[in-house]
Amino acid sequence: MKLKKTLLFCAMLFASTMTQAQQGLEMDLWPSAPKTSNGDPNDLAKVTVFLPKKELATGRAIVICPGGGYHHLAFEKEGTLWAPFFNAQGIAVIVLKYRMPHGAWNVPREDAEEAMRLVRRMADTWNINTNDIGIMGFSAGGHLASTIATHSKGDAAANFQILFYPVITMEQGTTHQGSRENLLGKKPKRKLLNEFSNEQHVTAHTPRAFIALASDDKSVSPLNTILYYEELCLKKIPTSLHVYPKGGHGFGILQSFPNHYEMMQELREWLRSF
Repeated sequence: MKLKKTLLFCAMLFASTMTQAQQGLEMDLWPSAPKTSNGDPNDLAKVTVFLPKKELATGRAIVICPGGGYHHLAFEKEGTLWAPFFNAQGIAVIVLKYRMPHGAWNVPREDAEEAMRLVRRMADTWNINTNDIGIMGFSAGGHLASTIATHSKGDAAANFQILFYPVITMEQGTTHQGSRENLLGKKPKRKLLNEFSNEQHVTAHTPRAFIALASDDKSVSPLNTILYYEELCLKKIPTSLHVYPKGGHGFGILQSFPNHYEMMQELREWLRSF
């Protein structure tokens, strides 16, 4: 009975927050020019910022990287539609429209690192704690988010990570082939494969993680998550892993996902745990 009441409350809260009209502030990520060009002058990196009400603000912020196989972005269900959920908890949301690689493998990472730096530069204006900024990603966006979590340092580093059905490794047979080819090309060198196989770069300094996926995911093998989770455990990184029986790939924030409300409640409780 208690569980049913909790789930009903979550459903009502979700419906309430999702119906609130909210207009994010869109900004160019690189006002002048990015460090690395991807060859497409029309593909501009941007961020859309959603701030909570001042009386609710906790100082926490999350940079979200939508997925799309490094080919396109599922910008709503894996991006902007999450803003009410987080804002209701006093968390600022920065949705990143990162550029597609088009053969320039470092472009998405440069965009994500600059987004993290931007949030820290704007911390006073946006009422954000510079030591409480997380990275969140879905599918290929989960690969980008885990790249930031395992590689980035200084003002580009993440304090926590949230990954949904992430691509983690670039190893043949386990990776998502489309993401690998779009990011690294059809015949990447071994050094590049190792650089972007993020399970190889977990250290004692990797931030705590929340990871969610469905065991029947046919697009991105759950083995990606298992590889990453094993390394996180070996390095004693606090990790909350949630594997749901059904849901496939790409469910994002859609209520059609069978365990949607349980997942949202578990994420909410995890965010309150630190």
